Amino acid sequence: MPPTQTTCPRCRQPVMAEIENVFDVDTDPKSKQKILTGTQNHFICPVCQYEGNLATFIIYHDSEKELLLTYFPPELGLPVNEQERIMGPQITKIVNQLPAEKRKAYLLQPQTMLTMETMVNRVLEADGITKEMMQNQQQRLNLLQRLISATPESRQDLIKQEESLIDQDFFSILMRLIEVSNAQGDQQGTTVLSTIQQELISQTEFGKKLAYQAKETEAAIKSLQDASQSGLTREKLLDLIISADNDIRLSTLVSLARGGMDYTFFELLTQKINQSKDEKKEKLAQLREKLLSLVDELDKAYEQHLRQAKEILEKILASDNIQNAVEANINQMDDLFIELVQSELQEARKKSDLDRINKVEQIIIVLQKYSTPPPEVELIEKMMAAADDAAIGKLVEENADKITDEFLQLIAGLIQQSETQKQPKEVIDKLQSIYRMAMRHSMQVNLKK
Repeated sequence: MPPTQTTCPRCRQPVMAEIENVFDVDTDPKSKQKILTGTQNHFICPVCQYEGNLATFIIYHDSEKELLLTYFPPELGLPVNEQERIMGPQITKIVNQLPAEKRKAYLLQPQTMLTMETMVNRVLEADGITKEMMQNQQQRLNLLQRLISATPESRQDLIKQEESLIDQDFFSILMRLIEVSNAQGDQQGTTVLSTIQQELISQTEFGKKLAYQAKETEAAIKSLQDASQSGLTREKLLDLIISADNDIRLSTLVSLARGGMDYTFFELLTQKINQSKDEKKEKLAQLREKLLSLVDELDKAYEQHLRQAKEILEKILASDNIQNAVEANINQMDDLFIELVQSELQEARKKSDLDRINKVEQIIIVLQKYSTPPPEVELIEKMMAAADDAAIGKLVEENADKITDEFLQLIAGLIQQSETQKQPKEVIDKLQSIYRMAMRHSMQVNLKK
């Protein structure tokens, strides 16, 4: 998007900024996330360092939910007829981009939102999120804002006072904000939020519960990895499951090794039950019932997931614009969906269904575009795979044009994230080596200039 000249709200100096007025989910699936997270038209003044959202009109469109929402900031002080004159051509463009079957009555009556909060609430409401759910989320957002503003000394008292609000929803919001800050290269914001996250984990009951679950899940994964080094057999898997001393480890093992828990596996378990006596026999029989229940739950969840993936695939195949349809559903696509697409392509080839083959191949092309990492991420992956510092240095020299301030911010953010998530020391050390070499190269270039 080309920069537009505007005026800083604080210092009133003319500055250039990227301004986005139309947020159309049909053409840009990320539009909804920008509106919901309040990151639309985020601006930092290069003169006075003012930071905030620029006051500009916004049009939000989602044909699937039949939403066409408009917002015009009251501080701009324009009469209604002038607002309509400005937004009219943009709305016409949205309508013209839609296929004929999607041009419905809602497009003739755009809904005017008086505040951005009203717009956010309307978008959430269309997703089935009730006012009560929104109020609960708002309470947690308000608490998070207070925690960010509080001093380290007063934060502990605030956590104790409001611990009832610190639950799964609160941690989900906090994690999303950490991801957004990290993606935007806001190292200071990421550090503050990560510090709060660690304090909540150590100071609240729910946080301690999360830490315990993470520890037990990690232990289960490690035990499975260790057993797999010399080849994972049903006998080894059964021993691991019998030795799992809590439900978290047990459910983790079942979810990761469901493929090995077949008829033969349960035959082995039944043999052990028959060979055991008294208390041990009863314990193993209870374990078998619990395993059968966990496997049944997993299978039902998989079947539901598969049905949803098939519905999305059929919906895309029925669309007149495959690319737009894929992009509109990209957030719902995972490994299972990709496997389903590949299977559908093979099936279409067997039947020599040329039309379906063509459509499925179009889907694959769009998915490949989205799965290809940005050049900066690809470069970092190559550097992480490099054998030593000399190899990293060579990559830095060969990709000098990619060693920008944004690249350095990305690595700094990855280091911060790795430290917060307690990644292995060798991973953090490698990232720090990459950062030092890239920083040294950047400084040398700047000195030459």
